[in-house]
Amino acid sequence: MKVTINKKNDGLYAYVPKKDLESKIVEIKQNGVFGGVIILENGWKLYLEPQEEYPKLPKTFDVKKLE
Repeated sequence: MKVTINKKNDGLYAYVPKKDLESKIVEIKQNGVFGGVIILENGWKLYLEPQEEYPKLPKTFDVKKLE
């Protein structure tokens, strides 16, 4: 699934185009510099492959939705 992560004044947000959903990222269980398990305000858990360096945001990533 494609997700665009963007930084706003009050934190990071994830936008899922196929669902037309934008939700605040409330927690990142980080692996590496950026990535790992991302928990959204709506309760979704996403897995983003760990990145070697902090990305310039906004950026679109391939993520997996966790149950």
